[in-house]
Parts: sequence; C-alpha cells; structure tokens
Amino acid sequence: MEKRDYYEVLGIAKTAEASEIKKSYRKLAMKYHPDKNPDDKEAEKKFKEASEAYEVLSDPEKRSKYDKFGHAGLEGAFGGGGFDWGNFSHFSDIDDIFGGEGLGGIFEHLFGGSMGRSRGGSRRNKGEDLQLSLSLTLEEIAKGVKKKLKINVKDSCESCQGSGSEDGKTQTCTQCHGSGQVMQTTRSLFGHMQTVVRCPTCNGEGKLIDKKCKVCHGEGRINKLKPIEVDIPAGVAEGQYIRLRGKGNKGRNGGENGDILVHIKEKEHAEFDREESNLRINFPITISQAVLGCEIKVPTLSGKVKMKVPAGTQSGKIFRVRGQGLPYLNSGYNGDLFVHIIVMIPTKISGREKELYTELAEIDKEKNYEPKKSFFNKFKHLFNLI
Repeated sequence: MEKRDYYEVLGIAKTAEASEIKKSYRKLAMKYHPDKNPDDKEAEKKFKEASEAYEVLSDPEKRSKYDKFGHAGLEGAFGGGGFDWGNFSHFSDIDDIFGGEGLGGIFEHLFGGSMGRSRGGSRRNKGEDLQLSLSLTLEEIAKGVKKKLKINVKDSCESCQGSGSEDGKTQTCTQCHGSGQVMQTTRSLFGHMQTVVRCPTCNGEGKLIDKKCKVCHGEGRINKLKPIEVDIPAGVAEGQYIRLRGKGNKGRNGGENGDILVHIKEKEHAEFDREESNLRINFPITISQAVLGCEIKVPTLSGKVKMKVPAGTQSGKIFRVRGQGLPYLNSGYNGDLFVHIIVMIPTKISGREKELYTELAEIDKEKNYEPKKSFFNKFKHLFNLI
C-alpha cells in the first residue's frame, strides 16, 4: 500500500514550524494512545504512522530530504524493513508530550512488556548528546569533504573501569533490584496507569557505592579530548546537521553512548551568493562590450567557463549557466549559476576617451530617446543595482 504524505498524516502545512509539528503529533498521540485504545490494531497503526511522520518532519535533515525527494529520499533511512520503534529518536519528546505519565505503558505495550530491564535500561542511562558547529566554504560544500575534529566527551574512567567505585565494589539497590526503575501508579485523564520511573534511591543507577572513585567522584566517567571524523556529503546547507550516532558522552551503568550533532554553517563567499542549490554572481562589463558583444570568462566553483554576451546586452541582464551551481543533496544533479551583467559607467576617462565619447554623443542626439512608462518599468529595478 502506498504511504501517505507525512504532512497529511499530521494534518499540517508544508511550511509548519517545529512547534506546530509537535502540537499536531501531541494531539494524534493522545487520540491513538495504545492504553486508551486497548486491542485496537487500527489505532496502534495510526499511532505508529504519526510517530513515523513526526520522526521525519521534526528532524531537519530528514525533512529536507523528504521535501526534495519524497519517500524515495528516505530509502535506507529506516533499514530494509521500513520504520520501526528502533528508529524513533524522540523518546524525550514523548515524555514531554505525556508529561511523564503513560510513558511506561506505551513502551511496554509496543515492546512486549520488558522495556524497563532491557532496551529501556539502555535508553534510561544513555549518555548525553553533544553539539558543535562546523563552518564550510562553498567549495567544500560543492564537493563534499571529510573533516577531522577534536571534541571533549565523557568517557569511561580508567581508574575505576567505569564502575564509579574506588575499590570496584558496588551494592545492588534494594528498592529497584538493580533495574534502576520502579513501577509507579498514577492517575491521568485515562484513569489509573502504571508507569516506569527512575528509582529515587539510586537515582536510576541500579547500584549503590560506598567508596566513590577519587578520579571521577563516583560518576564512572571523565572528560577526554577525542578525535572524530565527520563525512560531509556534497550539497549540505546552513541549518542542517549531521548526526554521529554513538560518538557522544558515554552512558552510565552500561547505557549506550549519546550522539554528536554537527550543525552546518556556511562561510560567506567573496563572489557567489547562494539560493538553495543555485548560485548568483555579478559580472561587470564595459559599455563597448555591452554594445558590441563579447566573450567573458565566468568564475565557477570548479574553474572558469566561457560565456558569450550578445551585442546590445542591457545592464541587469541575467544569463543562466546550467549545472554550475551546487549539487542537490543525495542526488546526481546540480543547480545552476546565474550571471548578472552589470554595465560599468566610467567615472574617470582619458583625453582620448573623452574625444570618442563626445563624438558618440553627437551621434546619439539623432536617436532622440524619450522616456515612457513602460521604459521605466522595465529598468526601474536597475536603480537598486547601480
């Protein structure tokens, strides 16, 4: 069966902002909550469908690919079997949506009731995500580039091998029996619900330490400067980010590592302005070149290309050089380069030039140009360029 459009699933416009996307998902998630619709396969299907749409549209990188290429742009993003709950990376958003209530019920329903001790334990103690900004030139964006960086992360303490204990001894928490979680019954709009919360005795660690490590002070982690390599695909844009999964802070108590989010910044270019995958450049020519026509060499990101300027070209005329823009992300196609011709009026001229312009002025008198409304409408935008 053909997939529905993600914007249609969430009932939002394609220009919707992050707050609108989250608000719409909240409404649908509450409506199709599995605990509110027990044994309702259709409701569970819609809950998963809305979650898939939210996973894509709340992620700037996935949303950009989807907006450009539709569902085809996300091929492989969720593995061969398509989206499942292992691909959902916004569990903290669900926690915020449900205000901490009903979260355990949802997960246990979806994962078969064992989330608290297996997968949930890994997520519960997951290390923090880290963020950094990476500034790129248009030349680097055009070709794609690998960047080697260094970043401070929390890694296992070598002194205690990550246990947090000076002598390596720990005690299992008697309240949660080492799981780091306890069951709590709460009252919500849907009645009494059982949720899984962090154990207050061990603060979710599942263990108690008598003698804390003097190096990490019982945390089991210390700060380390680590090298990372970021593979930047061609065609990225300002505001997008690349997620390095498992490269962030180490999780506590055996939890999985967090991620690193590399936010893309663009360095201002001396010649080109960028509009998505297209580039624009202003190219000055002389009056004689504009009148007689000429051949110019236009700069591109990969070298100079020849372009013919026909006789009688007006200032402000725009020429398109196809394929000389930036590549579209995850595509074999390039944008175009738009060359804006600017006819330069000299401010200083030699004696010989003055003679020639004077002679030309006599000839121009015979042309007797008169202003017309259509004439000024055609050229009024040039006043902003000169």
